[in-house]
Amino acid sequence: MAGGQERILRGRIRSVQATKKITRAMELIAASRIVKAQQRVIAAVPYSEMITEVVKDLAASGAGSESPFLKTREQIKTTCYVAITADRGLCGGYNSGVLRATEGEVKADVLAGKDYLVVPVGRKSEGYFRFRGYKIGTGFAGFSDAPGYSDAKSIGEYVVDLYVKGIIDRVELVYTRFVSAGTQEVVRRPLVPLEQDVVAGGDGKSASNSDYEFEPDPSVILETLLPRYVEARVYAALLNAAASEHAARQRAMKSATDNAEELIKTLSRIMNRARQDSITTEIMEIVGGAEALGSGKSA
Repeated sequence: MAGGQERILRGRIRSVQATKKITRAMELIAASRIVKAQQRVIAAVPYSEMITEVVKDLAASGAGSESPFLKTREQIKTTCYVAITADRGLCGGYNSGVLRATEGEVKADVLAGKDYLVVPVGRKSEGYFRFRGYKIGTGFAGFSDAPGYSDAKSIGEYVVDLYVKGIIDRVELVYTRFVSAGTQEVVRRPLVPLEQDVVAGGDGKSASNSDYEFEPDPSVILETLLPRYVEARVYAALLNAAASEHAARQRAMKSATDNAEELIKTLSRIMNRARQDSITTEIMEIVGGAEALGSGKSA
């Protein structure tokens, strides 16, 4: 009986050790990718800041006053939520944070008598909302750990097309913002139409206090830049989400590795105790048998 228990414990220990090797490897891979993802986030900041300044100056010059990107609709009937999650799991509460935040906004809209549309980005987001019967649009997946600008362009063009056609009245991004390797937060950011504080503040004037001369017309430039601005914001959200995913997976796999080590220690102690009990039982049986033989000879 004891020998059978010892074999079972040895098998469990080998299984946990194999799992520990996998989680340790995933932890190291995620840790190595965090740095690169963080560098991509930082590298995208100058472009985003520069295009924002240009949009401000063009708007300050009076261009684009009738642009659908800048004009808030009088009545918001349908809100589109772009929920950015990962394609894979094993990253702790990373996915569930975005899903809960999006689901909370959707429920609030339904209670207020408004309509909604969820655009899932990442297989986890699409599977979650599709399984629960939510209204979803076209899904985008397959690039969560290393998004490219082309992915952001596809998402931006899709939601802008829905907005221009009047299918939706507002677009919001729901994603995880990367603060540091140890801190990430789920945020909700308006995407379309552009907020007033985004386009406010431009002067539209040169250093000599004279109006800028735009070629071609400022309205034409603004209409060309605004879709690019939307794409830049989506791209920044995707990069933040990717860095947050790697950080969350690194923490989750480190926790799993630590738990595996503790479990191996616990199982080893149980196995050693079982072995000691087995040896003690065998010794007692030998001693008992010897005593029985000795008493038989005396008789």
